[in-house]
Parts: sequence; C-alpha cells; structure tokens
Amino acid sequence: QVQLVESGGGLVQAGGSLRLSCAASGNILRLNAMGWYRQAPGKQRELVATIGSGGSTNYGDSVKGRFTVSRDNAKSTVYLQMNSLKREDTAVYYCKARIGPVDYWGKGTLVTVSL
Repeated sequence: QVQLVESGGGLVQAGGSLRLSCAASGNILRLNAMGWYRQAPGKQRELVATIGSGGSTNYGDSVKGRFTVSRDNAKSTVYLQMNSLKREDTAVYYCKARIGPVDYWGKGTLVTVSL
C-alpha cells in the first residue's frame, strides 16, 4: 500500500510564491519518478513538473522559469517551489509517484491565485 500526502496549497496573491510538498510512504521500495500535475476547473489534467530518481527534470511549458521541482530521496518527498504565480495557475495540484510499473496519485491540494 502506498500513500502520497500533499501539503502547502492555499490562497496567494498574483506575483507571490508557494511551496508544495508531497511525501510518499508505505511500500515504496521501487520509488522512481515523482512529480506534479494540475487540473483547473473545466480543463484536463496537465503536466506541471516531474523529477527522476537521479534528479532529471521536466516542466510544462506554462511554468518554465517560474516553478522548480526538487526531491529529497531520504525523505521520499517531492517539492514544488512556485514563484511569480499567475491567476491561471489556479488549480488542484496532484502529486504523482511511479513505483515499479504503477503510477500512484495523491488526493490533491488546491492552489488559488487572486488578483
């Protein structure tokens, strides 16, 4: 059994910053890539950023240069530092972890960016 627990969402003004965290626990011996996706109301879920077990990263075009993904392998935790937030960043942010051949998802954390 695997648990992914996200934290750090909330309300922030445009131009501000937030840091999300996602801790994996349980049967995570084969933990590989971790990352973040988001889903805004009425839109499909989209890639925000991923990071491999060796540190290689991949970002969605809309967040490049503003968001930074990192991980602490000792803590099985992935982070998302979000800077220069825009209203269009408002969404539920989901953590994803690949363990062996299976992808696991967190329950999501809401990020709301106000004017």
